[in-house]
Parts: sequence; structure tokens; C-alpha cells
Amino acid sequence: MNDQFEKIRKYFPHTKKIVFLNTAAFGPMSTPIKEAIDANLDLRIAAEVDDTRDMYELRDRVREGYARLVGAETRQIGVNINTSYGLTLASYGLPLNEGDEVLISDIEFPATIYAWRGAAEIRKLKLSFIKSKDRKFDIGEFERSITDKTRVLSISFVQFFNGYKNDLARLSEICKRHKLFFVVDGIQGAGAEPINVKELGIDIFSCGCQKWLLAPFGSSFFYISDSVKDLIIPHNITWYAADWKLQFSDLFKYDLPYFDTAERFQGGYYATMNLLGMEAALKIIMDLGVENIQRLNHRLIDNLIEELKGSEYYKITSSLNEEVRSSIFTITCDNLAELHRFLFHHKIYTACREGSVRISVHLFNNESDIEKTAEVLKLFERQNTKKLAGKTS
Repeated sequence: MNDQFEKIRKYFPHTKKIVFLNTAAFGPMSTPIKEAIDANLDLRIAAEVDDTRDMYELRDRVREGYARLVGAETRQIGVNINTSYGLTLASYGLPLNEGDEVLISDIEFPATIYAWRGAAEIRKLKLSFIKSKDRKFDIGEFERSITDKTRVLSISFVQFFNGYKNDLARLSEICKRHKLFFVVDGIQGAGAEPINVKELGIDIFSCGCQKWLLAPFGSSFFYISDSVKDLIIPHNITWYAADWKLQFSDLFKYDLPYFDTAERFQGGYYATMNLLGMEAALKIIMDLGVENIQRLNHRLIDNLIEELKGSEYYKITSSLNEEVRSSIFTITCDNLAELHRFLFHHKIYTACREGSVRISVHLFNNESDIEKTAEVLKLFERQNTKKLAGKTS
């Protein structure tokens, strides 16, 4: 771990007490975020200054930061509350007709399913599930599933339960060839795995920021491509969809034109403390660089794999193929729930997902975290191997 990462690690107080390997569930808060939010709380408690106007510039800085993160233009980025918000922009806003078909993987995270299920019930769309293969998205099955009524593919950048990184470039090419809208849930990848939404031809990309982007809960951003911006029917228009130019002394204007940017769709989101947290977290991510974060994360996972090499007790359930691996690593064993509790007891925080223990490594982790995790895994293996031997003797 180089000096820059070690410096950033000090921003995360939890690293002194626990080994946190659960960023795929939520990202721990850092001291820069706390300091930014505390300063704003002090300002609001004093109630001597109206910081409302500052919020607009802050929000634009945050939008610009997320645009750089994913290879977009600031005008294509909006901010709001969660991943589901951007997904519902797609499910309720895209120009779809009764009977049009939406394709979704049968191993998708529920946020995607319910965003489209609700819209399908109201708009009378057909929701079809693409059968996975070996618990991975099957591109061949996707192509075979396309009919003349298919209009949308909605999929995750990275699968939540095993870290499989979908081939968005190939999926984009297929969507383009069949004139399908391409909608992507980016929450399990953005901030840890590089992505360029424009180059990938994504139409709508939605991403909560409370996981790998290490921002407060209730924060997200979404990207809307130029090709669909004017096709979307907004389902959540607020007065902030128009540009008031901060002229709040003349509010009897009811016919202002809407923004010609993604701001039109972001609703009335001006949660200043969240925006301050988003900005502080973004600075950490951008200072390190996503490519460098990815290299660190993958190297730490490789170190853990090396430590577990030769074990007949654990089975790796995530793909190690360089093209599809991510910063999520999963293993399983016979008594999974007990393993999860054992790790927690030793202050190693992971998650149980779909038959595996999910280990998600991020920028504040280092080699000592991996060494401790390997030691505890080996201890658990020895103890359970002895128990098994005692039962069979």
C-alpha cells in the first residue's frame, strides 16, 4: 500500500478497531465528511447566515465531479436520493407503449426489479427475465430473448452477490443493433471499477453513493444521455426543474422553460449536508484515481486468494477472470452462517449473500487487513475440520 493510500486510510477511524470488508453494503464515513457536515450544522444552528444560495454552486460542483468520475458531461448528470430514483426515471419516463417488453436478468438486485415492476403494472409493459447461467448474466440468452416488442435492457454494472462485472461494451453493441434502451444500475461498481458511460453508449445510468463512493445515505447521481434526454417524460417535475437564476424576489413566474440538462429531472434535491458529504467523498476517490483503487482492491483480493490456496474447505464462488472480476470476492463453505458470525466475533465485517460470504475490499483496506482475515479463516477451517474429524471417528 503506497503512502497516498496510507494517508487516506487515516481518514477512516474504523480501521483502528475493525477490519471492514463490507463496502458492498455501505461505505464507512471518513473524517473529511464529518468535518464538512459538522461545519454546516454549526452554521445552521447559529442561524445567522442564509447558506441556501451556496447550495446551488455546491450541487453543480458535485455534478461536475460525478461527471468526471464516469466520463460524462456535467449537463448530463443530476443528483438525488438513491439508485431507485434514476431507475424510475427510466421505467416511468422512457417513451414506451402498452405491450412493450423490458428484459431483466433473473439474478438482478431488487431495486431494478421493483422499479420496472411498478411501472409495468401502471404502463402495461411486459417484464421478462433472462435466464442466467452459472449465476452469471448470459449474453447469448439475452440475444435469444430479444423480440420485435423488446425495447429495454436494464442491468447492473456489477452483480451484488458475487461481484461479476457485466460486459457493458458488448451489451451496448447488442442494444444499439436492436434499437433497445440501455439502462444500468452502477452502484456496485462506480468508485471501485473504471467506467465511461458515454463510450459505452449507456442511455441511463443510476448510482447510489453510499457504498463504494463513500458518501452519506440518501445520496445518488444519475446520467442521462443526450440521445434520450428529450424523449423522457418527467414523472417528478418540481419548481427546481426551471432555472430561477436565484431571483427569488420575483416568484410569480409560472411559465419558465425547463432546464435543458439533467437538472430538469433531479427534482427538488438540495440536501446540503448530503451534498457536502458527497463532495468530500468525491475528493478522496478522485485524488486516488479509480484505476489505482481498482488495482489496490484486486491486489488485496489476490493476496487473500493466495492465503487460501490449497484449502479444501473453502470454495471460491466469484469469478477470477480479469475481464469480469470486481472488488467483490465471495467464498462459501458447509456452515456459512457460523463462518459469518465467527468473522464478526473477530471484528471482521463481511456480509452473507445468496449462499456465500461476500468480502468487499476498498481503498481504506491494506495488507494487514487481509493477513488478519486469512488468519481467522484458517482458524475457522482448523476448528471445523477437527469437529468433522471427531464426528466421523
